[in-house]
Amino acid sequence: MIDELRGRPALVVLAGAAGSGKSTWAAARFRAVEVVSADALRAVVGSGPADLEASAEAFVLLDQIVTARLGRGLTAVIDTLGLDPVRRQRYLSAARAAGMPAALVVLDTPAALCRSRNRARDRPVPASALTEQLRRVRTLLAGVEDEGWDVVQVERQTESPVDAPSPAAAPVEGRRREGPQVMLQLSRFPWGADPTAWLREMALAAESLGFAGLALMDHLIQIPQVDRAWEPIPEPWVSLGWLAALDTRLQLGTLVSPVTFRAPGVLAKAVATLDVLSGGRAFCGLGAGWWRQEHQAYGLDFPPAGQRLDELQTCIETMRALWAPGTKAHSGPYATLPETTCYPRPVHPVPILVGGSGERRTLRIVAEQADGCNLPSAEPELARLIGVLHAHCDAVGRDPATVRITVLDVAVLGRDRDDVAARVERGRGRTPAPAYAERHHAGLAQDHAERYRRLAGLGVDTVFLALPDLRDADDLARCAPLLDALG
Repeated sequence: MIDELRGRPALVVLAGAAGSGKSTWAAARFRAVEVVSADALRAVVGSGPADLEASAEAFVLLDQIVTARLGRGLTAVIDTLGLDPVRRQRYLSAARAAGMPAALVVLDTPAALCRSRNRARDRPVPASALTEQLRRVRTLLAGVEDEGWDVVQVERQTESPVDAPSPAAAPVEGRRREGPQVMLQLSRFPWGADPTAWLREMALAAESLGFAGLALMDHLIQIPQVDRAWEPIPEPWVSLGWLAALDTRLQLGTLVSPVTFRAPGVLAKAVATLDVLSGGRAFCGLGAGWWRQEHQAYGLDFPPAGQRLDELQTCIETMRALWAPGTKAHSGPYATLPETTCYPRPVHPVPILVGGSGERRTLRIVAEQADGCNLPSAEPELARLIGVLHAHCDAVGRDPATVRITVLDVAVLGRDRDDVAARVERGRGRTPAPAYAERHHAGLAQDHAERYRRLAGLGVDTVFLALPDLRDADDLARCAPLLDALG
């Protein structure tokens, strides 16, 4: 289906009789600049969209525009009758030459509806010509599977797509969740002169919209993938303690805390305190750390990767020991403590999520010690990594179903197609727009909702959504259709 190409550059060719709804279908799914319309180009070089004498010049322009867009790796949606097999094959060959997927969308609209719409036009297509177009649609449908398109979609309309109710508009009250829970991950903090007001409004907006929790990034210097080094990046456990005092039900934690930043026992104390102050809403993301610069800047050791992973195992075992009942000594494979006095203790079993996708050790540590993992959200790679994790679970004798799968999704989410494109353009830097859009799954709320449902099918129970261009609580409102769609 065409949704398989959503967010990916592609060639899309529309085919259908006059009045079949091709232009309306395209406008509802693609940005105006992505749609190359023969009628619109006739209006440019002729007296109007129905000026057939301008067709030759219009198609010359259309072919030039399509060639240019494919050459730059940009989506092109060709809005013509699409009933000429020679021209269709030419477009298919152009997509192949550009290394882009090609889709054919056939509007199989009832003849009576096409004729009714045609009669309403200022300059209707002659009845005989429309009859011939409808015959050619039937011929196309009979042989379309042999043409070689990557995707073929047949749209059978019974009413105007403008008047048809939107699935996203269905009431969500009382619905069960239809995908993973979604938590908001904050990595940028453009809070201006009033940091506490910004944090408060962001948390309250997240709760109101339906986010399940709030995660803060744990770094000492803002990382280059997110913003400039001199932009604020607050200490997360202090900030989470402040957020715990707000009247919300949000789960609170980090994604993720490097074990190289704090002694394991000190981190265990901070997490336990947060869990008490929040009434049992804390979680703890842990990782081995990766950025040498921030360690050096703050005078912290940055040992080799193998030693940092050893420290990760020690940290998990230490936290579990300090959170367990009693104050007895602890001696385990990775940690030895003369006593385990840690009060207050957490009021609920705090989930420990390990971030990282190292196949040999990191995922083995997850299988052996953690409650869950946090992985990248790209679907093919995610499915493979989950398979690796499950193999580790089998090796250590653990039921894979007891390991939570979470993902970090750094996504571009826009209010409409033009807004998506504008956000991609602002954020891409020197990266080509199609590559940036694909990397960040750029799309509308319904695109992300569909993707999250697929992630749930792979076993993902939580998506940590990070919006790279999030400004404030008002800007967060663009997530409402996504959360509504997931119930």
